[in-house]
Parts: sequence; structure tokens; C-alpha cells
Amino acid sequence: MYGLMFRQFVRSRTAILGLSLLLVMGLISIMIGKQFLADQEKTAAQVAEKQLGHIERNVDLHADDLGLLLYYLKFALVNESHPLAGISIGQRDVNPSVISVNILTLEGQKYNIDLVNPTQLLYGNLDLSFILIYVFPLLIIAFSYNLRSEEEESGTWRLVMVTSSTPMKFLLMKLSLRALALLAMMLILYGVAIVALNIPLSAELMAFLAISILYLLFWFALSFWIVSLKRNSNFNALTLLSIWLGLVVLLPATLNNYLTNKYPMPEALSTMIQQRDAYHQKWDTEKRPTMEQFYSHYPQFASFGYPAEDGGFSWLWYYAMQDAGDKESREQSKLMLDKILQREKSSKAWAYVIPGLHAQLRFNELAGTGLLNHLDFLEYVEDYHEKTRLYFYPKIFSEETAEVVEWEKFPPEYLEFKEEINWFSNLLPLLISILLFGGLSFVNFKKD
Repeated sequence: MYGLMFRQFVRSRTAILGLSLLLVMGLISIMIGKQFLADQEKTAAQVAEKQLGHIERNVDLHADDLGLLLYYLKFALVNESHPLAGISIGQRDVNPSVISVNILTLEGQKYNIDLVNPTQLLYGNLDLSFILIYVFPLLIIAFSYNLRSEEEESGTWRLVMVTSSTPMKFLLMKLSLRALALLAMMLILYGVAIVALNIPLSAELMAFLAISILYLLFWFALSFWIVSLKRNSNFNALTLLSIWLGLVVLLPATLNNYLTNKYPMPEALSTMIQQRDAYHQKWDTEKRPTMEQFYSHYPQFASFGYPAEDGGFSWLWYYAMQDAGDKESREQSKLMLDKILQREKSSKAWAYVIPGLHAQLRFNELAGTGLLNHLDFLEYVEDYHEKTRLYFYPKIFSEETAEVVEWEKFPPEYLEFKEEINWFSNLLPLLISILLFGGLSFVNFKKD
């Protein structure tokens, strides 16, 4: 009987068309992911080449004035992309993977981004995670909504009741065929992605696969529960499509709107304004208060003294002024960061009951394309900026030349941030959902 069911399924137009469309879309998404990774690698390679020329060119022009030289010089930090980013691009298309910083005020530099085609941002990237989260459930619905109702509507259900030991076993056999077909298609796409994107066999990849399998099984369990209600095909299809629309579109959009209003971030603008005002206003005030604030933060530089109020321009005062811009905007910056983290924490909490959102957030986390990865990168940028300042300040204040600087200490830095995999939080919400709808289906069929 199982072989007959299999032949009937694979010969159906719905199965052939659905699986073919899924394969084509999956392959296209892998090509898009490959192009994305290639662009990231190209950018990182160009950074190393151009930074060396950038330093050499400016040293030649301003070798005798280190303060002016450091005004222009920028040092690149690269947040390297894991090959899994080709499967789940996440926020990497809007958050910069390369940040070039100088020793001036920091806040504005942290959020400089590359120019991106706005049309591309509007439509987004068709990565494989999108296919898994949005398209696979639609095929599951198309394959499963009429498992029982088509038998009733064709008049063969009574025969099934007579020949099968239990109706639920018969329906489970039909469901398992569809599940095997779609899981096999998913594994084929993953296999192509592993080869095309050079994804290493790692714990992150295993977690990706586990979440993907459980996510598909969740949709099969949900579909089976709707089938167990013993309604007609129209009801099943409309109900499942409504649930799909709610779970993968409406609820995430509503949640995003709710969190945006609950945690508004006027600090994003006020941080920039306060930082700019903090150092621009210093041009019109006495130098000594600025220097006192600077020395309270960096007492090791107090021996450089105070520039004369009428002594003209001083790099000592100028960089103290730049530091003041960062210090006076730090509170606003911290408030903004706290709200970003609150949004992320709330999103993850709500995602436990929204499977599509849960899968997307976990995919991004495993691929290193989520918000927390970017925040880790920005934290490193802050540390690097401070370290660089402390290296150059004494040389600038002592009016040394570029010859004393060990420029080889400042190559582009390539960073990779890894999150520890929490298998419990990754898999448990999906497992609970599968068991819940599986149990409800069993109860409904027991009533026959």
C-alpha cells in the first residue's frame, strides 16, 4: 500500500509542480547567497590593499605634522562573514561588515554604512532561509490540506475505514510520504549549499539542519491537526493559509510595530546632535575647561599642560575637544544601546511562540548575521578606537613626526564573533509545538 501511495503522490501534478518550483527557487537563493559572500570577500580584500596605500599616501603628505596626519588616517576593521551567511543573510545587507575609524569622535563613525541600491533593500535578498521559512510551509499546506477530505469527497473514505486498521495510521502514511519528499528536497538544497558556499561541517551547520527539520515537522503537525478536525477541503485550505499568513507575516509585523512603539529611540538622533554640539561649541569657549575634562579622563597626559588661550590652534586642545564630544554623548548612546538590547530580548521571548520568527532569529544567530553579532562588532570598534587613541595621543602631544610610528601595527583587522550554541533554546520551542499539535491530532482521531 505504501508503494502505491508513493507512486500516486509523485505522479500528481501538484507534487511535480510544487517540488520543481521549490528546487528552482532554492537554487536561485543559493546563487544569491554565493554572490553575497563573494561581494563580502571582495570588499574585505580591497580593504587590505587600499589601507596600505591610504597610509603611505597620507604619510608622504603630512609626515611632519602627526596631528594633521591622524586627522585623515582611518583604520579598517572587518567583521568576517561565516559561509552560513550565504544561507541566512539576515541584517548583513544593512549593517556594515567593514568600518573604518580614525581617532576623532566615534559615535558617527560606528554607523557609517556603504551606499546600497535602495531597490535591492526594498525587495530584500532571496536567501535559502527565506525559502525554508516562507515557501516550504506553503508546499506543506498544498500537499496536506486534503489528506482526509479528498477521500471523503471522492467516496473512498468508507473503504479506507474498512480496509485500514485505524484511519489515523492510513493518514499518517500519506503524511509521511509528503514529509519525506519535502525533507529530501530540503536536504538536497542544503547539500548544494554546502558545496557551493564552502560551508564547513560544524556544530552551527548541524544546528541549522536541526532547526530546519523541526520547523518543517511543526508545519506537518499543524496541518495534521487541521485535517483531524474532519472538515472539508475548502475549510482546511483556508484555515491553514490563514494560519500561515498570521504566523509568518502578520504576527512578526505586529510584534515589530509593538516593540518599535514600546522602545522608541529618540536617542539615535540626540546622540549624534549632542556629540556634534559637544565639540563644535568648544570652538567658542575657553580651552582650559575642555582640557580639565580631558585630563580627568586621561590623567596620564596631564603633564602636557594647558595651551594658551590666545596661543592659536593646538592639536592637544583639538583632540581633547574631540574626546569631549564622545564623553558628552555617551549617556545617550548607552540609552540607545539598552533599548536595542531590550527590543532584541523581547523579540526572542515572543519568538518562542512564533515558530517562523524563532527559526529566522536562530538562523541569523548561527550565521553571525543577527543584531547581537553586529553589536559585538561595534563593541570591538569602541575598544579599538580607544586603544588607537592611547597609542597616538602621546606622540601627537609631543609633536613627534610620522617616522616614530610603527605603522606595521595597524593592518586591517579581521574579526569573527561566535555565539555559543544553546541547543535547548534552539530546539525546545519547536519540539513542544510538534508534540502539542501531534497530541491534539491523536485525541481528535481517537474520537472516530
